[in-house]
Amino acid sequence: MVTYLLERVGRSLLVLLGVILVAYLLVLLTGDPAGAIAGPDASPADVERVRRELGYDQPLPIQMVRYVWKVLQGDFGRSSTYRQAAFPLILERLPATLALAAAAMLVNLVIALPLGVLSAVRRGGVVDVLGTLVVFAGQSMPVFWMGIMLILLLSLTLQILPASGYGWPNVVMPAFVLGIHGAAYQTRLLRSAMLDVLSQDYLRTARAKGLLEQAVVVRHALRNALIPVITASGIQFAVLMGGAVIVETVFAWPGVGSLAVSAINGRDVSLVVASTFVFAVFILAVNLLVDLSYGLVDPRVRLT
Repeated sequence: MVTYLLERVGRSLLVLLGVILVAYLLVLLTGDPAGAIAGPDASPADVERVRRELGYDQPLPIQMVRYVWKVLQGDFGRSSTYRQAAFPLILERLPATLALAAAAMLVNLVIALPLGVLSAVRRGGVVDVLGTLVVFAGQSMPVFWMGIMLILLLSLTLQILPASGYGWPNVVMPAFVLGIHGAAYQTRLLRSAMLDVLSQDYLRTARAKGLLEQAVVVRHALRNALIPVITASGIQFAVLMGGAVIVETVFAWPGVGSLAVSAINGRDVSLVVASTFVFAVFILAVNLLVDLSYGLVDPRVRLT
């Protein structure tokens, strides 16, 4: 287990290094950050002065090596937009993004788990048909479109939920938008896994021993069917973090996603790299936790 963890951490560090380099390179390739920092009214001399002061006049490989060396020392640089250190700024916004992702994952599981199980157990019935409709509807509607439609209906027309801002009433719509999209995928996955497990011989044996159908489904079938769902949950968390960038912008949620969008628009190199780094760290950490959880769900799984 220790060797496995060390290997995963080592590979994760290499991935993070690659993420930093790619993010830094892409921001520079999309335009001149010195021009964005100097402002639209700046003269060519002012832009050139900013370029020299920030080191953007150096060859690109030298810029990248210098920046990575600073990051290794814990310094992501200063945000040119907010005029303060980039990484602490990200950390200030991080709780809002985590709260949104957690609420969306809760919505995801509350919908997907019962609907996936009932759709499999009552295959071809009313619940199965409704579940299929939810799956197709959830996967067909773009996140940003669903968000705008909810704002028009629940905020502007019915006026029962706030359209933007930060707080528990404000998190309902963005969490639902993010969660329902993931729940559609999780429901389909769990239904398929349950149908496969329910046809196994050991469940027929359990029924022959006189176990109640509820115990057969919950204690034996669901436990084995959860493994692919757990795997998908890790991937789904990555999707939620990526989707949060769009949803936070639509609902003006003050998280890392909306901050990253404003940083990209302003070619704020330090802020873009720091926000990308934070997203990558959480995605890698969640995937590692998902892999470690296999052994808890299925004792036959051994991590090497």
